[in-house]
Amino acid sequence: MTLTKDDIKTIEKFAFQNAVKYGQAPQVGAVMGKVMGTCPHLRQHAKDVSAAVKNVVEEVAAGTPEQWQARLEELAPELIEELNTKKESNKGLKPLDVEEGQKVVMRFAPNPNGPATLGSARGIVINSEYVKKYGGTFIIRFDDTDPQTKRPMLKAYDWYLDDCEWLGAKPDRVVIASDRMPLYYEYAEKLIEMGKAYVCFCTAEEFKKFKDSSTPCPHRELPSEEHLKHWHKMLEGEYEDRTAVLRIKTDIQHKDPALRDFGAFRIVKTPHPRKEIGDKYVVWPLLDFEGAIEDHELGMTHIIRGKDLMDSEKRQKYIYDYFGWEYPKTTHWGRIKIHEFGKFSTSSLRKAIEEGVYSGWDDPRLPTLRALRRRGILPQAIRKFMIEMGVGETDVSISMESLYAENRKLIDPIANRYFFVPEPVEMQIENSEACVAKPRLHPIEDRGYRTIKVGSMVYVSGNDAEGLKEGDRVRLKDLFNVEVVSINPFVAKYIGDSVEEIKKSRLPIIQWVGEEYVRVEVRSPDGIIDGYGEPDIANQVDVMVQFERFGFCRIESVKDKNVVAYFAHK
Repeated sequence: MTLTKDDIKTIEKFAFQNAVKYGQAPQVGAVMGKVMGTCPHLRQHAKDVSAAVKNVVEEVAAGTPEQWQARLEELAPELIEELNTKKESNKGLKPLDVEEGQKVVMRFAPNPNGPATLGSARGIVINSEYVKKYGGTFIIRFDDTDPQTKRPMLKAYDWYLDDCEWLGAKPDRVVIASDRMPLYYEYAEKLIEMGKAYVCFCTAEEFKKFKDSSTPCPHRELPSEEHLKHWHKMLEGEYEDRTAVLRIKTDIQHKDPALRDFGAFRIVKTPHPRKEIGDKYVVWPLLDFEGAIEDHELGMTHIIRGKDLMDSEKRQKYIYDYFGWEYPKTTHWGRIKIHEFGKFSTSSLRKAIEEGVYSGWDDPRLPTLRALRRRGILPQAIRKFMIEMGVGETDVSISMESLYAENRKLIDPIANRYFFVPEPVEMQIENSEACVAKPRLHPIEDRGYRTIKVGSMVYVSGNDAEGLKEGDRVRLKDLFNVEVVSINPFVAKYIGDSVEEIKKSRLPIIQWVGEEYVRVEVRSPDGIIDGYGEPDIANQVDVMVQFERFGFCRIESVKDKNVVAYFAHK
């Protein structure tokens, strides 16, 4: 069966819609499904339709996102409207349970042992967005009471606050837990006096045996006065690390061993990295205790936490019950797994940086906000991405491509276009005269033209050169058409300017750089790519640009015609 022009047009419009929707080359299966669902008369000719779909998809894939958008607007503007107005009721933030007249107070509580990551951004954005929605208070609380195992990094405090402001989530209040140690001591002493906490001298192994057998340890039922004496000795540094722990009394026979008499304070004589704290304290609260006290003291009304912390909530409720406090309303969410980064922890990243595996916390291979900022990922893209992900208990598996798609929507209209050729190869051109090429700065926006002087030679990418053989004809983008005369040396001859000839013969179009160029080093998550670029790139420091047929990059620095750029995404 021969498909009609209308059939081919239908295939084209669905292919372009798929490309525009996802910001990448269309998928054959998705386009095929749309076509078959819309055109019943084609269902009995699936083989012919499949072949036509593959051909159209290949042609569309050779274009750019802006070309896809322009072509879809021309072919089927109603499909653009469909994409823009499609309801996404499963995305976004669901309402909080807020009582009438209640002032919402929410927090994000990082351990500053490293900078904020994409995972941190979720907590920052979602909590701050809810507070904005309800006109409440957003607090950043640094849970920095572990000076040894998850030792705070001094720079990270400021980094977090800087990232919050960058994300449009400047906190209304900043609290540092290590500044508030006397507050925790005060509540600990009250619990001891109430008979709800005790000093335990069991080793970790000994206490585990007691706990697992639902048996009280020998110290549990000693008089409160005795425990107060031991507590004061702990504070005065008379006991060594790991020799004594203050525990909260719970139900020692609780069916869940994790809730039986949990630890609240331990002895750590390692000085804190903050100079104002240093070796001032040797008894430090564990996170469950510190968080419980702070959430009450700061008037927290709503908490969003990982579903893996449900046991923490149950432990903290013992403290709330003992003091007669009301626990904040809690929502749980699942974990985020980012395909490109796999499983990582701040501690493991810190170790890798110290060992020289990464250049620093802003290395483009890392999932930190500092790295993403350096690459040119915009805060608006991260906010939209996180808000649309919403809050749910289901674990979420995501690809960075989804974030890149959001970022692409923002930077595509504003990024000027330039030629960049990785691993450049010199191409001599015969039969051509010196001229000036004038490619557009942007394919859609009326922003003017670049001017590139052209002589008897140009540079093309090593990848493009490798794919050519004698007799092949190509279009040097926005310049003219050439035919390869020889490979070694690499020589081509001028054969005309006709764009129609290119379209008719479907000749490949390749990027090039003239005899005047700047050296460009592109730093990407996949490594460093060296090449040559247009001289005007040197005037774009700290600006997002698109290297045509390569990707969006942020120009980091220029020195002596040497440019360093950070790759954002395709």
